Amino acid sequence: MAALVCCAVGPAHAEKGFGGGTDGQTEQRADTGDDGTVSVTVGGVVFDRSKNGSGGSVGAVTSSTSWSPPACWYAPKYTPKELQETLEPIWEAESTGYEWDAEQREKYNAKDEEKGFNKDKTGKGYWWDSYVDKSYPPGWDECDEDPFWVDTGDAPPADIENAVTPEVLAELAYAEIRVPGTEVTLAPAEATKVNLPTWAWLNGAEFKPVSVTASVEAIGIEATATAEPMSLQIKPGTPDAETYPASGVCEITDGRIGAPYEKGKADSTPPCGVKYLRSSGDGTFPLQATVTWAIHWTGTGGAGGDLPDGAFGATQDVVVQEIQAINR
Repeated sequence: MAALVCCAVGPAHAEKGFGGGTDGQTEQRADTGDDGTVSVTVGGVVFDRSKNGSGGSVGAVTSSTSWSPPACWYAPKYTPKELQETLEPIWEAESTGYEWDAEQREKYNAKDEEKGFNKDKTGKGYWWDSYVDKSYPPGWDECDEDPFWVDTGDAPPADIENAVTPEVLAELAYAEIRVPGTEVTLAPAEATKVNLPTWAWLNGAEFKPVSVTASVEAIGIEATATAEPMSLQIKPGTPDAETYPASGVCEITDGRIGAPYEKGKADSTPPCGVKYLRSSGDGTFPLQATVTWAIHWTGTGGAGGDLPDGAFGATQDVVVQEIQAINR
């Protein structure tokens, strides 16, 4: 794997520093193999996006519930030596106060040259610390635990929320999923007519499952979150319209949503579509198409389950014309 990027302040996530502040740094590295596989290391987690959606119209899904991926999390960050090299300059600067510095020195047994900072356990575990989503969504400042030690092979303390486990990795992978745009194909294409059924469908080749795998190589755990298209909801953009089916929700059938129009079906009812009852005049109607994606995950040790459905949609302009009568 050849390293492409190693950047400081910029995209991805920001690390959270000691004492609850933000140090303004990011940890991100992108690697590309000969097969074009791309993995990005962000916040102590490696994301494999090689099976993700691609192209200019892709976007992130929005949870169908109030649930959201973790805004902050804990993952391995320091070896004993690295933690010592991080903390001692802070204490020496005396900017955090003598009392706090003294408590920290005692906590990490800093005066013991052989065992301080768990140096006697080097290679047998890591100091874990917090990482923060760089967009700072609600809850980004809730990971305020000091660095804590976890032996190799042990689970992180159960009372520390969002310490990476396969399930937490799956939730972080959820946030990295990108799905195709939802511009539906319509027939008639250029302009439809009043009271004429308009067929709608999605390109089946684009709407296939996508997935992202999140892993922490240092402790050998991973999880894959997979999104599969489930249904398409059509909102015509005007109350003067009818949808097919009446609910406006077109379920996926045999791997496709809707069906392409074929010659001779002008009077047939489309499995997915819309019928406008009035003209759009000199303007257009904003047809909204939203795909619901069912999301599930699998992870290390046979773990797995479901995550909240995600939705991603787009709006497209539809011209609706009156049918012109011919007088003889």
